Amino acid sequence: MPVINFTYEELFNQLGEELDKDELINILPMISSDVEAYDQHEVKAEFFPNRPDNYSIEGIVRSLKGYLNLEKGMPRYNIKETDMTITVDEELKDIRPYVACCIIKGVEINDAELVNIMEFQEHLHWVIGRDRKKVAIGIHDYDKVSGPFYYKAGNPKETSFIPLEHTENLTLDEILEQNEKGEKYSKLLENFDKYPLIVGNDEIMSMPPIINSDLTKLTTESKNLFIDVTGTDLNAVTNSLNIIASNLAENGATIETVTVKYPYHEDITYPQFEPKIINVHTDTASKFIGMDLTSEKIVETLERTRFDAEIIDENTVKVTVPRYRIDILHEVDIIENIAIGYGFNDLPSELPSFATIANPDPKREFDKIIEQVMIGLKFTEIKSLMLTSEDQHYTKLRKDIEDDKITVAQPITQDRTMIRKSLVNSLLEFLQDNKHEDLPQRIFEIGDVAYLDDTKEIKMVTVKKLAAALISSNANLTTIKSIVESFVLNLGFEIELEDYDNPTFIQGRCAKFTTKAIDDKIPFTLSGYFGEIHPEVLTNFELEYPTVVFEVEFASKE
Repeated sequence: MPVINFTYEELFNQLGEELDKDELINILPMISSDVEAYDQHEVKAEFFPNRPDNYSIEGIVRSLKGYLNLEKGMPRYNIKETDMTITVDEELKDIRPYVACCIIKGVEINDAELVNIMEFQEHLHWVIGRDRKKVAIGIHDYDKVSGPFYYKAGNPKETSFIPLEHTENLTLDEILEQNEKGEKYSKLLENFDKYPLIVGNDEIMSMPPIINSDLTKLTTESKNLFIDVTGTDLNAVTNSLNIIASNLAENGATIETVTVKYPYHEDITYPQFEPKIINVHTDTASKFIGMDLTSEKIVETLERTRFDAEIIDENTVKVTVPRYRIDILHEVDIIENIAIGYGFNDLPSELPSFATIANPDPKREFDKIIEQVMIGLKFTEIKSLMLTSEDQHYTKLRKDIEDDKITVAQPITQDRTMIRKSLVNSLLEFLQDNKHEDLPQRIFEIGDVAYLDDTKEIKMVTVKKLAAALISSNANLTTIKSIVESFVLNLGFEIELEDYDNPTFIQGRCAKFTTKAIDDKIPFTLSGYFGEIHPEVLTNFELEYPTVVFEVEFASKE
């Protein structure tokens, strides 16, 4: 999770009030943060991924003003409608299709604020943008350029400009080869013949998602800003711009609109500050929080958490949600904010009305047996989320996307859109994130997967699986076969191999297996598959060495 660094002086200046330092440290966890460290000068606070609006000091101050009752209700910003446009090149439809822009006028930037803006930008790149793959943000000195603006596709060998912190023109290809950011993010453009460019008054302002031009570099003299957000997911692009615009306008700056003119999508004017309306019910909130609440109290607590709230009747409150609160999807999210506004420390507590005696979870006891066997085989355990995406779960594994999968109705991010049916892609993602570590790497995971099942009340069933992966310069089918045989034997089974064809593996270098219990008293069965990962899959996950994998599914005996 992103860690936000700020000094007490910066915070209190924007807050307009000085707090006791210990009081501040105690309040910060009440507004969805975890204080990592602090001293007499500075605080380092970690904010949860669902609250990217708090990734800058302006967002933190906005939340604190509500919690301290210095300001209440949904913030209002100075917005000026303009006829400024940015026109999108049709060639970008299959490269990086979406862009959102606005202009912020009247900002005050000192050295500390300049650092804050840059850090805010990078935090959003990481959390919403998935390290610029889904969203990339450019912040420019607006006084160095003029509109109308254009989002163009540039020829990488012929188009050139002076990138940030350079003094000479470089072609787009040279930027990818010679610039630090270019080298780091070149993979995001490697499959395209042309690269995206933001252009104003025939001057190149940036090459998203790589680097800005030195022409529009921010300084402490910058007063007016041009914001561009480009990406592959329209919802993520829109959310990012709304958050940036609202945070940068917190101290009285004026937001000017920009209309995006698409050849392949309807035109959109940004920022999009039209709030969301969600009704919350008094009886539901009382049940979830565990205390009797009135409509009046709910309105009071929600205004404290920077929502507008209006009583419709004694059981219904209409809540107006600002667009920067992208974490609010459902009534339960509003109820969580009622509890925050009430104050977690002020919620009534009571002892349970009955006593319980703890016992080990039988399912966990089974996991421990599997863990001990895998640790004995020199593997290290990892844990990953059950949510994944079609791209990671199917496409990167060279599989066709199946219809019978469980999808998320309102995903916040593009890479968490479905519940996994296998653990294999999670292991490969882990290896991808740790490819800088020494080899060999031997990892395993015990976790649940989910399948659709119309016979169940909730229309799905969870199944426990084990998967393991080994990456090394000499990993091969023989290696993983011996590991699987040892694992199966340690659990008290005999193995029987079958031919198997799976596009994730090299053809002829994988197998399916079933097992037979040596002792009839063993209460479960297991089956699975193993093999050498296909070179195309290795490339998709940016792995440079042979990798072998096995996966096992456990089932209780009928």
